[in-house]
Amino acid sequence: MSEACSGNCSSCASAGGCSSKKEDLRIPSGPFSNIKKVIGVVSGKGGVGKSLVTSMLASAMQARGNACAVLDADITGPSIPKSFGIRTRAKADETGLLPEESNTGIKIMSVNLLLESEDSPVVWRGPVISGVIQQFWKDVAWGDVDYMFVDMPPGTGDVSLTVFQNLPVDGIIIVTTPQDLVTMIVKKAFNMAKMMNIPVLGLVENMSYVVCPDCGKEFPVFGESKLETVAEELGVPVLARLPIDPATAALVDKGAVELADDKYVADAVDFLSKMQ
Repeated sequence: MSEACSGNCSSCASAGGCSSKKEDLRIPSGPFSNIKKVIGVVSGKGGVGKSLVTSMLASAMQARGNACAVLDADITGPSIPKSFGIRTRAKADETGLLPEESNTGIKIMSVNLLLESEDSPVVWRGPVISGVIQQFWKDVAWGDVDYMFVDMPPGTGDVSLTVFQNLPVDGIIIVTTPQDLVTMIVKKAFNMAKMMNIPVLGLVENMSYVVCPDCGKEFPVFGESKLETVAEELGVPVLARLPIDPATAALVDKGAVELADDKYVADAVDFLSKMQ
């Protein structure tokens, strides 16, 4: 690669023989899948509510007339089926593995839909897990999907690499909480996405505050948020701030996340709706 390389291979006379040009490792979806947009939902660490954000985004987008799907890529810690109240096992026919559908029609595939019991542990090494992600993408008959949300495990390991390299990801949303430690982890997730040439669509802060049931005042129980500062530093928008809401938590426990108030993710949904 020339020292004067701009990184734009399309305008380079040496592009055909340049060893720096990255190989396209994306794999096609199956013949019975037509997926328009793929949005990854990521976090640098666990426990920030990434699966909740994924579920609420998919539910809100579905409620606005979009055909949505969730690929649960958190293979060793799947929680998406429980959030939507799905306990049946996935089936297959001549078209491939069939996703289960939520009450509102959201298509879902998760390893928990393939296990004998939902509390069976998944004790697999990285290559096997990566293979399962690839199968969920190419062997599942997803049908027509406007927005697929990929609920990814925390960190920047094998699954993130597999999703970023093998799926046509249109962008990611990074989920965080107000603590300083998480702020540092956000930057790790952001920098990995940039290394992989994946657009970062914006940030969502969960557990931003709790609302007093008596006076309605908001209290930042985890300290003052630095989200705006981090977003400005990274050059990405803040898409949503979610409070600690006992009502939402109760709905998730009941498998009725689709009934949660989606006003907290309305701005994020509006943003995603404008994606080209």
